[in-house]
Amino acid sequence: MVSGPVAAVRPGVAAAHPSTAAAGAAVLRRGGHAVDAAVAMVLVSCAAETLFTGLSGGGFAVVHDAATGEVTCVDFFVAVPGLGERRGSGAIPIEVYLGGHPVPYEIGPATVAVPGVPAGVRHLWQRWGRLDWATLVEPALLASYGTPFPLTHAQLLPFITAAMCAGEGAQVFQRPDGTLLQAGDPLSHPDHWRAFETLRDAPDDFYRGPYADAMLASVADGGALSTADLAAYQVVESTPAEVTLDLDDGRVRVLARGDDMDDVLSTLAAAATSAPGDPVTDPEAACQLVEALRAHPRLADTTNVCAVDADGNACVATTSLGLGSSVYVPGYGVHLNSMLGEGELIRGEAVPGRRMTSMMSPLVVLDDEGRLRVAAGAAGGSRIRPALVQTVVRMLRGTAPQQAIDLPRLTALPGGQVRLEPGFSPAVLAALAEAGNTVVETETQLPFFGGVSAISPLGAGADPRRSGEWILVDPAQPT
Repeated sequence: MVSGPVAAVRPGVAAAHPSTAAAGAAVLRRGGHAVDAAVAMVLVSCAAETLFTGLSGGGFAVVHDAATGEVTCVDFFVAVPGLGERRGSGAIPIEVYLGGHPVPYEIGPATVAVPGVPAGVRHLWQRWGRLDWATLVEPALLASYGTPFPLTHAQLLPFITAAMCAGEGAQVFQRPDGTLLQAGDPLSHPDHWRAFETLRDAPDDFYRGPYADAMLASVADGGALSTADLAAYQVVESTPAEVTLDLDDGRVRVLARGDDMDDVLSTLAAAATSAPGDPVTDPEAACQLVEALRAHPRLADTTNVCAVDADGNACVATTSLGLGSSVYVPGYGVHLNSMLGEGELIRGEAVPGRRMTSMMSPLVVLDDEGRLRVAAGAAGGSRIRPALVQTVVRMLRGTAPQQAIDLPRLTALPGGQVRLEPGFSPAVLAALAEAGNTVVETETQLPFFGGVSAISPLGAGADPRRSGEWILVDPAQPT
């Protein structure tokens, strides 16, 4: 573990796409707050990472105020529709592949939940932002005209074409000759720029106005989403849950929303206090990690951004639209979410107006004096927890963010299967098998194992499994 004084975290950003990271870095160079940078990155991700997120999705953020030490959780996840007279029906079953396994899913108007991203980014900006709103939306508007399709997205697309290439999705994710987009191809929808112009000039239209009318019309045949649902939606702030960890160089507090489906905080606490070795080489540590990570696979996909500004403020935001419903808002090019098609996101009765549950858990780690030690978040549905836990524990034990992210990961699946990326020692593989696990080692690192972005006093890191990028900035450097 690290020892001695903890250095300050340098201002910077980390995200799952080069265009997303570049937008955040430019905002920081203009003197923007970490929240300004995060908002700009979330919006760019809605144009550049439409395989994972979009303006009709939802998410969570955690904001650390360096001056006061206060940490605030912001919930702008999707809500269950049905407050009006509409009732959803006729969801379309499809089959997609998660880590090589077929997973049932549903798309269509009946799977569309109440979106939260437009309200969420606006709330974050109004609460903490420094720069003007148009400045934060402009990078996303430019990105809506086309950004390079990353290699990792191109590798994933063939496994989820049933969702992504249905309906208008064909003109987004296929070339003119009908083949799938390849790495480096421009990703865009011809009408998408209108949505970002609307967000810049009339953001309320996403919940009442011409955009809202067009969205409701697009789901009229089978969707439950109504005017009443949009009018009732509100962003929710809350006090984070936390766990305390005793490290060799002092005590730290890990803060996150705490009500995620997979209980990231408790798992992180267990992993941080278990065998001190790294699971990549230590059989005992690997076996203990597997026992802590047993969980059911879920498919909802996500993306994550991190930002720290020159004053030490931090913001981590995670967003998703599921795989997308294959329904697009006419005239605006926005792919509507499919959260109601991800059956395992609904636990108990789906009550109209209530938030849906989620695995997302952006977090910050502070020392006893309230100084930032880690800002991190992860994408990947049920792989959020194993990806975050393994990465953050490594960082708290003194590993730089990019190295902690790059190291091999494992995840525990139902039925006793453990899937690992290449690089785990033969002794670890043997120990897991002897403990009764079915051990499956992949040939390469895969998006399946989650995508992490993180910042610490030792630098920043972004996941190569999602074509991520990080940038440390000098605020005095011109944009």
